[in-house]
Amino acid sequence: MEIKLRSWVFMGLILAGNFCLAQSVQKLKDRIVLANNSMSISVSKQTGLINYKFTNGMRIDNATAYVNDIHAGTFSSSDYSVHKISTAPFHDKLGTGLRVTIVHSDDRHAISLVQHLTLYKSSPYIIINAEASARDKSNMESRNICPLAVLPANGGKLTIPGNDPRILDEPFDNDNWVGVVQRSWAKPGAPKVSGISYDFVSVYDRFTFFGLVIGSISHDFWKTGIAYRAADKKGQIDSLKIFGGASTPDHKELPAAYGGYDGTHDLVEHGTMLGQTINSPDVYLAASSDIRKSLTEYGEVNAKVNGRLSWAGAAPVYWNSFGVEGVLGSSGIMMPPGVKQVSDFLHTLKNLSSHSKPVLSIDSYDQNIYSTEVLKSLGEYAGKNNQQMGFYFIPFALWTWKDAYEGKKLQGTDYLISDVLLRDNNHQPILYKDGKFCSYAMDPTHPAIRQYIIYQLKKAKTINAKFLKIDFLTAGTLETSVRYDHSVRTGMQAYSKGMKELKFLIDSIMGKDIFITEAISPLFPSQYAHTRFNSTDVYSHLRDDEKGFPHYGSTEASLATGSHMGWVQGTIYPFNNMDVTIMKSFQQYPNLSETEIKVRIYSLMVMGSILGDGSDFRNQLAAERARKFLDNKQISDFFSQPKAFIPLRFADGDSLDQQLSFYLPGKTLYVALFNFDMKKDFLQNISLTTLHLDKNKAYLVKDFLTGKILSEIKKGQSEFKLNSGPADALMVTITPEN
Repeated sequence: MEIKLRSWVFMGLILAGNFCLAQSVQKLKDRIVLANNSMSISVSKQTGLINYKFTNGMRIDNATAYVNDIHAGTFSSSDYSVHKISTAPFHDKLGTGLRVTIVHSDDRHAISLVQHLTLYKSSPYIIINAEASARDKSNMESRNICPLAVLPANGGKLTIPGNDPRILDEPFDNDNWVGVVQRSWAKPGAPKVSGISYDFVSVYDRFTFFGLVIGSISHDFWKTGIAYRAADKKGQIDSLKIFGGASTPDHKELPAAYGGYDGTHDLVEHGTMLGQTINSPDVYLAASSDIRKSLTEYGEVNAKVNGRLSWAGAAPVYWNSFGVEGVLGSSGIMMPPGVKQVSDFLHTLKNLSSHSKPVLSIDSYDQNIYSTEVLKSLGEYAGKNNQQMGFYFIPFALWTWKDAYEGKKLQGTDYLISDVLLRDNNHQPILYKDGKFCSYAMDPTHPAIRQYIIYQLKKAKTINAKFLKIDFLTAGTLETSVRYDHSVRTGMQAYSKGMKELKFLIDSIMGKDIFITEAISPLFPSQYAHTRFNSTDVYSHLRDDEKGFPHYGSTEASLATGSHMGWVQGTIYPFNNMDVTIMKSFQQYPNLSETEIKVRIYSLMVMGSILGDGSDFRNQLAAERARKFLDNKQISDFFSQPKAFIPLRFADGDSLDQQLSFYLPGKTLYVALFNFDMKKDFLQNISLTTLHLDKNKAYLVKDFLTGKILSEIKKGQSEFKLNSGPADALMVTITPEN
């Protein structure tokens, strides 16, 4: 029987739309319970274990925190005999609420562990962190601290009701054509499910969308990993740890997304935090009836805490040279006169250029052919066609012939290349990309990098570039055995410092009106760019198994990942970037069909991507298709202010036969179906309630491209059907019938 020693309620009724939250704290004999309309949190005074119970039916039982000091060992919150719990009002960037502080300590342990749980009055999430300090005030040193752990030793478990639970596993970056994966478990004959997700993880039901999101909102010191292991029982995870200190090498013998290339690519263990008090990443935790909303909220919380760039006016549209020639000019495929021909052709596409000046984005290029003077002349030519120039460079990695850097200075600097490179535990330069022509990782904290960036940005200013593509950024996050700035202790701390300096230099040298897109990069920190590639280069073929194409870089692969990542648009980045469309063929690969081009454009639309194209418009077929698609008024109007659609059906599993659907609410409602199955139709019944349509009104369903009326939704109708044939996509608009 529970005896209430003291019970008081701190009520905050905040009206947010039609959603009202109330907070309460109950102080009982054996525990303290903190609650609002979304969850209740029970902290045991005897064990320090924490139970989270959510209104959507999910639970986390017997959660702990831990820290590993590299000298003193591992300390878990459940190891201590004394657990002092206090509550106090709290206010920060995220709002006002209540904070529970749990101090775990006793005479047997030299280190005290403290947990903070913050519940906000007007928000359905909780922010969790942990800190550790030595009782004698001496320094601690750790490369592994975890504010939320579910461990079998404590009877810990995460439980999700429903018939088809999933774990969404996020790779560290967007390199090597590795996408997110969806893990199902506890099916007959299924292998054990375990892995590490990075930055965030979600656990959800495939068909109902209810679920839970856990993710870091701190990205300036730790690489955050979420290590998980599913139980044999359906809907139960018996091990989950979200920790600062993730460092994982590539394992080429494993599948790319399952330990092969989805990690941090490190050769050196994670750096340490050193001090009298060390802190974990701050962690967002929320469960709801709609995981899509929780993911969006996770993005919004990151933006509030860390900041986000904004972009005034229409989104840029651009042409990028990489789809024509990998290193522009190196094979003689497109020399400078060819770029002028592209500029002339783009000038004829009046709808494409009706909202913003198109950008000629020169990607990787042969500097002996495309010198700064040549690029400047191309920029002047493009300016006469009412266009802008784009510029490409790599701030934290150096591409060169292997071992050919000895005795050479880094371009534009006073420093030897050998002084700038990151080093492994044997003091050998870290190869970011191996091969005869390879890439070495460089130290973002070295003064040579500042000089190098200034050198590159001055070139960009000389050609009057207004669009920057920065690439291979992950190199700057790598852990190292040596670093110029000894106060910088981790790869992510170095990367954050480097990106902050890069943005400052862009603003100082080029101005604050420069559009920045990140190519190969981690998801976070996100506040230094306007957009980031959703995946590695996309070649625009329909599926990875298409004959004549590589087994990666397809529209299906990029959208399968994208179906889970549309929330980044409008939250942490103003726009998404799904890479360029192709009107005929990507580099030397076979010609694309017109259907593949349509599907590709639709995929950019549903992801809220900016519009780029990588075609050689000197080819007649490419030019004809560009007039049909890129100069289509409806398409151009949409990409002037792109916005990500809401998934109606996520990608699931590793099959290439994905059938995906999305919708975008608004005065004109959009619905899109993607059918990557080569044999079966994709027929979907869609409820008007799901789309927030009034069943007492009539609507017209029209094909997006042609405007042709496909069907009518009559008054009183509660659902309607859409169908996409095999290897195709359908996009419709739905408007009230006059």
